[in-house]
Amino acid sequence: MDEIEIVDYDPTWPEQYEQEAAKILGVLDRDRIAAIEHVGSTAIPGLAAKPIIDVMVGVHSIEAAQAFVPLLEGLGYVYWSENPHRDRLFFVKGMPPYGARRTHHIHVFEVNSELWQRRLLFRDYLRSHPADKQDYEALKRQLATQFRTDREAYTERKRGFIDAIVAKA
Repeated sequence: MDEIEIVDYDPTWPEQYEQEAAKILGVLDRDRIAAIEHVGSTAIPGLAAKPIIDVMVGVHSIEAAQAFVPLLEGLGYVYWSENPHRDRLFFVKGMPPYGARRTHHIHVFEVNSELWQRRLLFRDYLRSHPADKQDYEALKRQLATQFRTDREAYTERKRGFIDAIVAKA
């Protein structure tokens, strides 16, 4: 069972991101990549998080990014082919039975799309607003306890907070 675990901030997360980003850039066609970013809670210094490094890859065309699937699978990622959202690609590394636990996610979006912008606005706002960062951490810990084995409910219940932060950013 893939349980949600929130851990205290790990100062090695930025380095883990850099190492993984280098591997990703080493296999992908750089002409199809507009940008690559560390997003999610592990990208916010001092914030407790699920110990999963979120990598966001910005592309010019989501259709052309389909070519990334076998390349990222070669790095140990599993592609979520049943993703109902056709405006993005999602990959997981380390998820059982392929590993002991999730270690990395890759989110592929068209650069400058609303999806891309929201993640950057949220990350950058929390990096510079400690009170909101603290409130978000408290919410995450409470939801992780309440929805330990229900990732969809955990994610959905954070949405209102995230929307409010993006609106302020």
